[in-house]
Amino acid sequence: MLSHAEKVGRVSGQLRERKSLAPVTLKKKGVSHQMPKPFDKKYSDEKLDISDFDDILSIDPAERICLAEPGVSFSDLVAATLKHGLVPMTVPEHKGITIGGAVAGGSLESMSYKYGGFHDSCLEYEVVTAKGDVLTCTPEKDSLIFQMLHSTFGTLGILTRLKFRLIPAQKYVKIVYEKYDSIESYKAGILSHYEKHDIDFMDGMIFSQNNCVLSTGYFTDKAPFSHSYEWTRAYFPTVQKGKVDYIETADYFFRYDNGNTDVFPKSFLGRLLLGKFLGSSTTLKLAEKLRKVMPLPVTADLFIPFSKLTDFMHWYGKNVDFFPLWCVPYRLGRKYEWMSEQFIKRSPDELFIDLAIYGMRRYDKNYYRLIEEELIRIGGIKALISSNYFTEDEFWTIWNRDNYFKVKQQTDPDNILRDLYEKTCVAAMGLGR
Repeated sequence: MLSHAEKVGRVSGQLRERKSLAPVTLKKKGVSHQMPKPFDKKYSDEKLDISDFDDILSIDPAERICLAEPGVSFSDLVAATLKHGLVPMTVPEHKGITIGGAVAGGSLESMSYKYGGFHDSCLEYEVVTAKGDVLTCTPEKDSLIFQMLHSTFGTLGILTRLKFRLIPAQKYVKIVYEKYDSIESYKAGILSHYEKHDIDFMDGMIFSQNNCVLSTGYFTDKAPFSHSYEWTRAYFPTVQKGKVDYIETADYFFRYDNGNTDVFPKSFLGRLLLGKFLGSSTTLKLAEKLRKVMPLPVTADLFIPFSKLTDFMHWYGKNVDFFPLWCVPYRLGRKYEWMSEQFIKRSPDELFIDLAIYGMRRYDKNYYRLIEEELIRIGGIKALISSNYFTEDEFWTIWNRDNYFKVKQQTDPDNILRDLYEKTCVAAMGLGR
């Protein structure tokens, strides 16, 4: 086994010695948690192997700091930190999501109403540039590089080490399901908890315009009962039917691992036979293998400014009308440097609502493009994890072109990692280089 420094030296050396300017894609240990695209250029690119960057390097319980490599999965990370009574400040909902992927893709979850995304808890990144240079970036040192690595999908360098904060945890999470009969009353419930910070966790489901559930969670060391949702039970039906639930903390974090709202198999017998084996990583591996022969469902994460949620839901009901939607309140940790000035002016809200569409099997129109046009109009953001149809001009009214290419010139001047628009909107469709 190589030490961390030896691994970094290997990758750095390979990049320094590389003569080709053709695009390169990273080979990782885990499956990508982006939706597979049938003709994505990444499948035929030359690969740079970073699959052994999956070690937790240190946990400091006194300072509540963890140092780890980017391929560490959140399931392994949570298991390790819970031994010290600690957890990451934001834990994405699927076991196989890695900490490097959480930064590159902008992961969030039910602590995001307080802490933002996982990247907002990070203190330092070690990055290998496309030229093989090794940088250590913090909010104070190479700060623009540090901030721009968030949500730019690995196009500005290769993360090799992350330093991030942890918070105290308890054995269980108690969940109280608050029911609302309108979008306006739902918003009022969200805003009340957001302003008071009186709970540890907040997410929910919108089953229809008149049937909304807010799942409010609290750490606790005692529970009269507890449920697990990794095998025969699916979690999201509980949200609609339940009143109070208790889940062990690790199980709580990954309660959606067998499907947020698109759970398969759905029956008890099906889950008894197969449920243990069909977590998110297995499902995504199958989807990747079948990507050219099986139509994939519409999957999208939509970030809606809180002040525009009612208007958006009115539009959504008329033009899409697919439910349930997973709902995650998200506090912007800052006006992120990857956001364009135009976008910030259009969307001054601090609180956004992430609405996630899963399992929509309707192909009568291009729903991705339909939603993109509405988000541009209201100042929302569509995460780049699935199919994207933005024009290049539209794209750079949301993402900050100047900041992006200023960093790109430092970290990948020959564009072997592709630029963000090229990677997510062009090469992902099988076009371009």
